[in-house]
Amino acid sequence: MQFFWKYIDDLMGKGLSISVILELLFYVSASLIPLALPLAILLSSIMTLGNLAEHNELTALKSSGLSLYKILRPLTGIVIIIAICTFYFANYVIPVANLKWHSLIWDIQQTKISSLLTPGAYSNELDGYAIKIDEGTDDTFKGILIHDHTDPMIIKSVRAESGNVYKSETGKYLFFDLVNGTVVEELSKQNPHFLPNGEIHGTPNTRPARRSSFDQATYKIDLAGFDLNRSDEDIFKDKHEMLNVFQIQYTLDSIQKNAEEIIDNFLLKLKEKHPYFTSVNYDSNVKKVNEDPALVAELIDTLIVFKNLSVGEKISAINVAQTQLRNKNQNLQSQGDFLNTMQKDQQRYLIEFHRKFALTFAIIILFFVGAPLGAIVRKGGFGAPVVIAALLFMVYFVLITIGDGLAKSGTISPFLGMWMASIILAPIAFWLMRSAANDSPVFNKEAWLKFFRLKKR
Repeated sequence: MQFFWKYIDDLMGKGLSISVILELLFYVSASLIPLALPLAILLSSIMTLGNLAEHNELTALKSSGLSLYKILRPLTGIVIIIAICTFYFANYVIPVANLKWHSLIWDIQQTKISSLLTPGAYSNELDGYAIKIDEGTDDTFKGILIHDHTDPMIIKSVRAESGNVYKSETGKYLFFDLVNGTVVEELSKQNPHFLPNGEIHGTPNTRPARRSSFDQATYKIDLAGFDLNRSDEDIFKDKHEMLNVFQIQYTLDSIQKNAEEIIDNFLLKLKEKHPYFTSVNYDSNVKKVNEDPALVAELIDTLIVFKNLSVGEKISAINVAQTQLRNKNQNLQSQGDFLNTMQKDQQRYLIEFHRKFALTFAIIILFFVGAPLGAIVRKGGFGAPVVIAALLFMVYFVLITIGDGLAKSGTISPFLGMWMASIILAPIAFWLMRSAANDSPVFNKEAWLKFFRLKKR
């Protein structure tokens, strides 16, 4: 539903086949599995342990000498296997699914009919037609001129003051709803017609034509050959969402090396343009001048001293120096902006890198939150467990959303942003496990009041 809400404008009115829609939803659904799986683990763990506790089966197991840790050992093993499978799914399947649906939605966005028409210029995108509009936005235009060359025997021109453009439901035709216009049709040149006496009847090489006007009309254009074009998926492969952890690690190393090379080259160019380094380090007549202080002093003495210049020369020198400083400041600003962009790009890759591990670990954490909670509340079925799981998952979702936003803005590190939910929920899981294993009254009001009284003393 969130996907449809976001991309509904791109999907409507394109005449897309049901197979394309189903393919798009299939790829999008694959990317949502790791987000839905933690909720499934949380709900199932609460329901399972809640059923065991509600029917006193958990009490029977504990009375036989089994602790809660031993009771949960088989389930823990299964959850760990699910978590590992989830990591492999997130690492190898989801990048491919993201690549597929991003590529497909891009192709769908590019099939917007209004993008074919550019105000003030003829459009020849549709075979057999030359279409020109004077002005307009979206699907409403003014000053529409259509030259129809689909029939080689007829030259047809349609002109209208205004109109709307839309696509048929099947996507096979393009319709123009035209208002206040004319239609001019010219046939091809006619061969001369000879009378029995050998004379030519009529005027030779003429073009019979007709002209008609209308207040409102609909003009249909066949869109055969203008179906959805699938672009090359390789152009989307470099995005962070389409890479696994090994590819992300390789990309991060490449970005770091490129940043270091850019900084070194920038510093080298600054030194090359500086007068001191130009005269000292790059004097072709003096070898190893830096190793001899006397030669350095001699070169410095040969430089022009500012105080010996005239007033006009000083003003000119100051203007030149100011210009050079402004240029250097602009270069430094541009270089800093470029490096900041590279750093933000690097953070996005790090966010995606930690997301795959944090999401996998969250499954284990939520299991250890849900399992003891089900043993404590002693409720199974789809009543209280669903409510509790929904509230807990809401907290988890808010935490990962806040962490993701803070990490993308650069407020906190990508590691902390992606692991924030697990870091906060881990102590809660540990406390619930201890309480459930020791049969502590977690939701007992009197126990909490007694606890705070002891704290005050």
